Amino acid sequence: MAGFLSPHQLPDADEHVSLIPIKPVKPGPDTLTKLVNRLRALTLELLPVEVDPKSINDATSRVITPQVISAYRGAAGDYTEALPYCLLRARAEFMWDANHNPADHGENLGRAIACEVLARRIVHLAEPDRLRAIMSTRYRHRQVDGDLSEMSSALEMAIDQHCTIFLSSTEAQTVVDDLWTGELVQKNNEHDEIDYIPFDEIRMSTFWSHLDVSRLSVPRYQNIFRIAVWLFFLVVYSQAVREPLERLDEAHRSLDGWEIVLYVMSLSFIVESRSTGFSYVLLRFVTWRAFTFWSAIAFITDSTLLAAFTLRIIGLQAPQDQEAIYRLRSFQVLSFVSPFIWFVLVTVFDGFKYIGTMQICVSRMLKESGIFFALLSVLAIGFAQGLYAVDASDGSTEPPSTVVNVLVQALLGSPDFGKFDASTAGLILYYLWNTVTAIVLLNVLISLFSSAYSDVVDDAEAQYLAFFASKTVEMIRAPDSYVYPAPFNLIEAIFVAPLEFVPLAKLSSAHYAQLNRFVMGTIFLIPLAMIAFYESTFDRRKHKWMNAWFRGNDEGEEDRPEYRDPNVDDPACDGLVISKIPFEELIKVFPNTSQSSEATILKELNEIKQQLSDIQRALGHR
Repeated sequence: MAGFLSPHQLPDADEHVSLIPIKPVKPGPDTLTKLVNRLRALTLELLPVEVDPKSINDATSRVITPQVISAYRGAAGDYTEALPYCLLRARAEFMWDANHNPADHGENLGRAIACEVLARRIVHLAEPDRLRAIMSTRYRHRQVDGDLSEMSSALEMAIDQHCTIFLSSTEAQTVVDDLWTGELVQKNNEHDEIDYIPFDEIRMSTFWSHLDVSRLSVPRYQNIFRIAVWLFFLVVYSQAVREPLERLDEAHRSLDGWEIVLYVMSLSFIVESRSTGFSYVLLRFVTWRAFTFWSAIAFITDSTLLAAFTLRIIGLQAPQDQEAIYRLRSFQVLSFVSPFIWFVLVTVFDGFKYIGTMQICVSRMLKESGIFFALLSVLAIGFAQGLYAVDASDGSTEPPSTVVNVLVQALLGSPDFGKFDASTAGLILYYLWNTVTAIVLLNVLISLFSSAYSDVVDDAEAQYLAFFASKTVEMIRAPDSYVYPAPFNLIEAIFVAPLEFVPLAKLSSAHYAQLNRFVMGTIFLIPLAMIAFYESTFDRRKHKWMNAWFRGNDEGEEDRPEYRDPNVDDPACDGLVISKIPFEELIKVFPNTSQSSEATILKELNEIKQQLSDIQRALGHR
């Protein structure tokens, strides 16, 4: 058990194994800012006018040509490894210009897409052994106000901007897959910065070397653990609400075992979502974009569970004549949260492609529905005020909730026209409300949903790959050296974390790390043993031959010299050959599919000009 009881075997920040054989050049913020400004100037010269974004991302684009790619690579000088990061930073600045200058939105959008496409093409041309360094090396740049930015890599920069073109590339997904499986792990150095280090380069492929508590932070194992815990939570919740009538009996006055487990797990989920997820994103971006649809679902779920627990505790302390009432209210609130708990399953299983794509569709459609709800809220206020005024015209009024209830029922397809029979003006207003909502607004909502769904489905592969990259990096991005998955994070919060900052009980860094390794190694001994057994036995790099035998080799891009002009060694076909016409002669008639038709024509024209120039030169010598 030396793996999790001994000090962490990852090397120190200044001694760690490099991602590449030669230590990469890491320029300072001012140098990177100058390179970003140079790339912006190049892009402004490349695209001085508006260009269709689809033509920029085309494989045979007449804008992003091999010559343009070479020019951008040359523009970086000795800092080519930082070029993708700087291009993505330039993309962010062009997108800011596009969103804040509507008159030039089309031009700046095209420039932003051009920077992203160039970053992808340049990464594709990089050497394979330098890919990890290019994608994961973290830099700073100088912001507009003069402050230094947060440390970020090209991969993180692409995720923050939702760059589907860049993130759907093979190179980006290779690094994402390494992070997902734990082949590339993060290490916090003494400056609270993060280094990405290959795990298997500093480990033996043995069971004991893989028995390390740091493997709990691997996104793949976090995801599996979360699925198992959430399924168990659903079982606990189902048991807690299975027999509501018995909760009112005298025998069920106190909390039973299922309720205790339910509320303890609920508290752990609340602590986890507030500490590692929502708060980190909010503090990092400080923007409304941190509030997503799933953030709202999580907030409603956590708040409702907390309210049910509060009512249950109040009931235990209340007088006997009120205890049954509080218990009933607690159970009603607990029952109300059921659809939200089951809805969260979509986020738990979003690592699977089908469910992940469905989640993207739902989020996009709800985002697009903002126009509908904005129009609906304005109209609803106007009609509610008008109907309430009509109701008050006879000197007596019903509660305002009655008018709201009637409007909502009409919106959901069950209008109550008899409610306004006594008032012609009220009936006309109610007719108008039903007409506007049923014919105009609902059709607007349907068209918005259809447009959002088609946008996601048409680009489903790239959208899912970008989402998966975001999910993977998000799971390791929060600055937490020791990951205690829920519900065990309560043990960390109550017993371990206070020893890090409480003055009288504060431990040194080394002793605090040793304490965490011991506690985690004891609690998660069985999961750690399963992880170590899996990694030491079924390492995919050790058993490539087995995977190839069961799954077959991927020969889609395989090209060897012997495949081009093969020899025939068949006694039954003596004297017959396959390569009667050489391979090089066969491909001479092929079109150049790596260039657009315009580029091909220009190339041929240049060749004709060169030939004419040679002829004129030869005639001149005569």
